[in-house]
Amino acid sequence: QVLHLVKTFMDMDQDSEDEKQQYLPLALHLASEFFLRNPNKDVRLLVACCLADIFRIYAPEAPYTSHDKLKDIFLFITRQLKGLEDTKSPQFNRYFYLLENLAWVKSYNICFELEDCNEIFIQLFRTLFSVINNSHNKKVQMHMLDLMSSIIMEGDGVTQELLDSILINLIPAHKNLNKQSFDLAKVLLKRTVQTIEACIANFFNQVLVLGRSSVSDLSEHVFDLIQELFAIDPHLLLSVMPQLEFKLKSNDGEERLAVVRLLAKLFGSKDSDLATQNRPLWQCFLGRFNDIHVPVRLESVKFASHCLMNHPDLAKDLTEYLKVRSHDPEEAIRHDVIVTIITAAKRDLALVNDQLLGFVRERTLDKRWRVRKEAMMGLAQLYKKYCLHGEAGKEAAEKVSWIKDKLLHIYYQNSIDDKLLVEKIFAQYLVPHNLETEERMKCLYYLYASLDPNAVKALNEMWKCQNMLRSHVRELLDLHKQPTSEANCSAMFGKLMTIAKNLPDPGKAQDFVKKFNQVLGDDEKLRSQLELLISPTCSCKQADVCVREIARKLANPKQPTNPFLEMVKFLLERIAPVHIDSEAISALVKLMNKSIEGTADDEEEGVSPDTAIRSGLELLKVLSFTHPTSFHSAETYESLLQCLRMEDDKVAEAAIQIFRNTGHKIETDLPQIRSHDFKPHWIGRGVYLKKKATFLYPLFYLFSASCSLLPLKERPKKKLGRTNRNFAYNKIIFKYYY
Repeated sequence: QVLHLVKTFMDMDQDSEDEKQQYLPLALHLASEFFLRNPNKDVRLLVACCLADIFRIYAPEAPYTSHDKLKDIFLFITRQLKGLEDTKSPQFNRYFYLLENLAWVKSYNICFELEDCNEIFIQLFRTLFSVINNSHNKKVQMHMLDLMSSIIMEGDGVTQELLDSILINLIPAHKNLNKQSFDLAKVLLKRTVQTIEACIANFFNQVLVLGRSSVSDLSEHVFDLIQELFAIDPHLLLSVMPQLEFKLKSNDGEERLAVVRLLAKLFGSKDSDLATQNRPLWQCFLGRFNDIHVPVRLESVKFASHCLMNHPDLAKDLTEYLKVRSHDPEEAIRHDVIVTIITAAKRDLALVNDQLLGFVRERTLDKRWRVRKEAMMGLAQLYKKYCLHGEAGKEAAEKVSWIKDKLLHIYYQNSIDDKLLVEKIFAQYLVPHNLETEERMKCLYYLYASLDPNAVKALNEMWKCQNMLRSHVRELLDLHKQPTSEANCSAMFGKLMTIAKNLPDPGKAQDFVKKFNQVLGDDEKLRSQLELLISPTCSCKQADVCVREIARKLANPKQPTNPFLEMVKFLLERIAPVHIDSEAISALVKLMNKSIEGTADDEEEGVSPDTAIRSGLELLKVLSFTHPTSFHSAETYESLLQCLRMEDDKVAEAAIQIFRNTGHKIETDLPQIRSHDFKPHWIGRGVYLKKKATFLYPLFYLFSASCSLLPLKERPKKKLGRTNRNFAYNKIIFKYYY
């Protein structure tokens, strides 16, 4: 019978006056307690569908005159809407029909006449937000929106409880539980923004300005709500923003901090134009960069990174405030200024101007190690990204080309921590040691050619210090081979102290170095690995294997943080030849030959061929002091002989110096080089002795008796004085070539 009634009311339209009169008693009967409280779920659903049709048929006047009866009917219908939750239910289509009918007729608008209509609306809103889920199609959401928006837009206002039933779905905890209810609330607020904005403003005014947190259970979530509402539609907060400016000036530091965190999100969000639309609030917010409360200043600085990335047009406003904060007395704030600028620069170098990069440059000399380290590492990362990898083109590379010089200049600082970090940066960022040999040497070749004189000196000093430390470790290993004696122990102790001075925190390093020395004495295999590592013939690949093997032997799985192992790693990183070996020297010489022949990429790399050749030879000359054994190959020496034919005197001088440093075994191991028929360009120039004598004599004096290019019988006697020997060389050279 109920099914028959459902079909009857469904087919009936509003124009059937006779039928309306005929079925009026039945319509009143269906609203009786028997049906409204029927225990059968399906019966209740069918009755609700009939009642919805009755409201449609008898609209705009309902057949029920009692306010209490109307309230009972709509609360009953609202309870039936919970059935929308299960879209797989056999009765879902009837639940959908019920919703569609109510939304189309706007049946709930009848409740405006009731004094306690708010109770019905709150129940309805809560029900709809609780049942919406991802199995519902767009039609379900559309009808829900129509139903709720008509109540908001056609009513006299939105009460706080009804507003809470909407806003609660925006709170992160609820948002994460039911994404569909959040989306429904978002679309509803967008649709009703003109009507609901005043209600929202009143709520925030009560809580923020008047401090009446008791007006709503959501008072403790006001900042989360403001953030979500702003993301939905900034027009929802037109009257709220001045209240935030008021809160920024609060005497309570924690309160200011909360508002700064909120506004940082609002100003920094990608599509926000709040800074341009509300300049007074923006200026007030910028003032918090100078807040007396440290956490507020810190939060302001952290915000700047997102702002620079999402709103490059605001960089000018931020620059002056970041400049002040880069000199903040608080270490954490200076540190975060660097992080802010570097983070933005790594995203896109165009986001930061030269002035901002200059702040980072200044902090490389900060009094605090943590700040210096962050600045140096940040600049190193930018150099690798934009100069080595060329990710943003030549213009970007040119913008940060100063970084390599600045980082190497820091090697002049007295702190061992600074020196070690420069060495690490050089090995990982300036000339990454994990590159293939040819690529690594190309990187080094053009880096050296583009460095300023002070940076070149610093790099040379770095190699010198590393070589000296290798010598100390080699001497320590030699002492282990000698019989134990008091003199030996004393010499070993002195050597350990010297090595400790070359590591971070020399005081603690002494204990670790002593412990490492004991391990070396007990473990012959470990000594062998270390001897191989510092051997002049050790290749870069062998060095990498040795370092990993030594670290593996010293590691303790039960001790995640091992200060002893970390200190040993510092030592190994300093002495390991990760850049230079015979293969690397050969690659360097080939690069220089290409420059001489004019087939290199010199111009493309930003240096002239002459500069590349001269710097390349200077580089080889420096390496001939620190890695002489790596030069010992016929190919390398033949290439160097070509340099002696060049007209550049400094090039020839550097080549001769390289021969002097590395050629002591040429005569025995490479006789073909000794007998090589070469003739320097200046031989045969009669004016040379007069014009270039001061150059010629010292060159061949440096060449000394180890010069294998002259026959043994023709070399001057070592007993000759320095000046006489120079003249003797001059005489022999002419005799030999003529």
